Amino acid sequence: MKSYKTELKWALLFTGMMLSWMVMERLVGVHDIHIDKHVIVTNLIAIPAIAIYVFALLDKRKRDYNGYMSYKQGVVSGFVITLIVTVFSPLTQIITSTIISPDYFTNMIEYSVESEKMTRNEAENFFNLQSYLKQVVIGTPIMGFITTIIVAFFTKKTKS
Repeated sequence: MKSYKTELKWALLFTGMMLSWMVMERLVGVHDIHIDKHVIVTNLIAIPAIAIYVFALLDKRKRDYNGYMSYKQGVVSGFVITLIVTVFSPLTQIITSTIISPDYFTNMIEYSVESEKMTRNEAENFFNLQSYLKQVVIGTPIMGFITTIIVAFFTKKTKS
């Protein structure tokens, strides 16, 4: 069986980055006082997320493929990273929701209702741990696979 130490390393770094990002969001107030800016700030996570995939595939190419990596090898490596991150995503969400920002759901429900973006029932059905666990288990592999397909194209390097 092939060694996936590189993928595990980068999946754990990705997971750590996600938790760090959530701490940062909480500290700058987008989980409470500046919750109206949450949708903008939270989407910026795409920048470090994509960067980690780039660094991961470049590391894979250098360490495991002697400086050369086909598109297929990059895709496989990225998919493995994505699968590992997906496995950790429920735990990451639980840590975020219960330790890092335990008032986030309550705050989002109140903000959504007060700003008339949702009814109370809609907001309560969307902003809760069960809903977010479903979202991360579905969304993580989708976003990871899309990122992988693109990043693998730019990180491939074949012998001339």
